[in-house]
Amino acid sequence: MSDPRADIAVAEAWFRRRGLPWFIDTVDERVRRLLRRRWLWLLLVGVAVLSAAAGYFTEQLVGNWPSAVLTGVVVALVLLLAYAGKPLRVSVIARWAARRAGAELDLLLPLITRALPLLMLFMLALFINTEVWQVASTLHRPSLYATVLVFAGAGLAFLLTKLPEEVRRVRRTAATEGFARACRGTPLEDRARLLAEAGDDVTHLGEPVDGDPADDTLTRTQKANLLLVLLMMQAIQVLFLVVAVFLFFIVFGMLAIQPAVVEGWVGHPPTPITWDLDFVVLHLPVSSELYQVSVFLSVFTGLYFTVYAVSDAQYREQFFGEVSRGLEQAIGVREVYRILLRTTQDDSPSGSPTSGTV
Repeated sequence: MSDPRADIAVAEAWFRRRGLPWFIDTVDERVRRLLRRRWLWLLLVGVAVLSAAAGYFTEQLVGNWPSAVLTGVVVALVLLLAYAGKPLRVSVIARWAARRAGAELDLLLPLITRALPLLMLFMLALFINTEVWQVASTLHRPSLYATVLVFAGAGLAFLLTKLPEEVRRVRRTAATEGFARACRGTPLEDRARLLAEAGDDVTHLGEPVDGDPADDTLTRTQKANLLLVLLMMQAIQVLFLVVAVFLFFIVFGMLAIQPAVVEGWVGHPPTPITWDLDFVVLHLPVSSELYQVSVFLSVFTGLYFTVYAVSDAQYREQFFGEVSRGLEQAIGVREVYRILLRTTQDDSPSGSPTSGTV
């Protein structure tokens, strides 16, 4: 049997590649410290003060309260994302989720062909509707982007009500098969088999606690890591769809909706989008009205797709099938990792942890 410390390093590298940095003990401990209630309150107060200051100065400069509110919200989101991305290592999760979502695009097309035809007919009917152009074109940009945030928040809230069910199913499956079988196809497969033969394996990865198996093998942050993996993968796929629908509306509008028609709908000639770069002024071939209508309808399409995708049984089986198997493997590797850590700590004179860092 190889050196346990070498297998610990292999397991930690495997966790990082799979977007599961919080499965590493040292990272998990640091993340839990950074998520303590007292520290979070200090963080939120600091973010609130900075975002309020940004909003106040924006209002003083432009005299537009929607712009001030949007600026404050954007500053708060940027600060929170920066905190999550580096100290909490969420960037590791996001990179893996993006790669995985790109690899799963072949599953997206069949779902689109089932979910979107009727919706696209409805969206096209709205796209050539006078009232929709009047409403969308009169929105100030900050109000438009605030609407986008509202739709995104609604989709996120829906995912957070559905995806925990999938996480519980993954943990239940891993708990009932034992870590030797869960580790098949992983770098620790041989180590898990040897531990099982030595009598260290168990039928269940932890006894059920309050009816939920494997609760004593994963911390709250590690369960959250599993949820974040699924959430980011789903969100990135929805983003791909929103961008595709947005581009479709832009192209369709440029080809089919003439400026005279737009003028009849909104009461004034289309407003061209220009970029003043000091040394040159770029005039884009897309009008501001077409851009705003396309953004509004594409984001609404994304919200509909989010609800449909998570509710569609066939898509859930296809999309979550292979991903869930990878998460089951992660739980098995995590159990072997815990055993190896205990072994090395027992052998260490000081009893100090030997796991690495991210």
